[in-house]
Amino acid sequence: MEIILHLGAHRTASTSFQHYLRRNAETLAKSGIGVWGPLRTRDGLLTGVVPASGSLRAPAQQLARATGRVSIALTKAEQTGIAQLVVSDENMLGAPRRNLRHSALYDDAGQRMARFAQAFGRRVTRVVLSIRAQDSYWGSALAFAVARGHRVPRRDDLDRLVTSPRHWRDVIADVACACPGADIHVLPYEVFGGQPERKLQAITGQAKMPRKHARAWLNRAPTIESLRAIVAERGGHSARLGEGEGRWQPFDAAQTAALRESYADDLFWLRAGADGLATLIEETEPGEAGTQPPLGQTTRGHSNDDEERRMA
Repeated sequence: MEIILHLGAHRTASTSFQHYLRRNAETLAKSGIGVWGPLRTRDGLLTGVVPASGSLRAPAQQLARATGRVSIALTKAEQTGIAQLVVSDENMLGAPRRNLRHSALYDDAGQRMARFAQAFGRRVTRVVLSIRAQDSYWGSALAFAVARGHRVPRRDDLDRLVTSPRHWRDVIADVACACPGADIHVLPYEVFGGQPERKLQAITGQAKMPRKHARAWLNRAPTIESLRAIVAERGGHSARLGEGEGRWQPFDAAQTAALRESYADDLFWLRAGADGLATLIEETEPGEAGTQPPLGQTTRGHSNDDEERRMA
């Protein structure tokens, strides 16, 4: 049985994708695809993989018990005839609140994923990571944080996010090191965010996926109008959110440009071969979105020197 971990990241339509998987689980099972989403993974199955601070057991004991539970569950899944098991839970990668607190993208991803790789018995064959332009990723994460009680970010808070030295390539490298032997596939949110059926095609390698429930949009970031009302209701400074309507953009033009340049660098690194660590999956024919065009790809496994990168 092929074990595929879909890590999200957060704010890349992962909740909508999990809704799609859950609503099509019966149909997918007929094609030999099993699904473990958050309803399964967060119901005690993975408890202890990442040590719980209040536990009476040592971290190694917690991991050993979790590994045993996962092993039993995998055996049962195999016995039902599942050929591919897709495990989708963005919390495996980390937490957005930690990202904001540390002003860095998943700085503990390597340690976390090493423990998850061990919990799955080193049997993971593929790890799938979705990435998103940093300006919209951080903007969406901040909108959720403010809606849940976080203060409106100040200029220096935003500057720390813009100048953070940690980018998506660092997250990808950490995951690759933690899961040696597993293929690392990277899917841009800008291509696959609204097309869960195509995302599942890319994840499983199978050609045809159900279209039912493929356009549900869940867990959307609150609009700036909603944020103003929320902040004003709790007596905060809603004026700091700025003017306008629709999606909240906390960064100014210069900050946005810097974040987009960082994302462009990440994509360039991936398209150049990602130092042999990962494969970038992209749509080759944007005009055919929503049909079943070739998935597009860049090759994995070849590092280019600086001159080759410049020429590319």
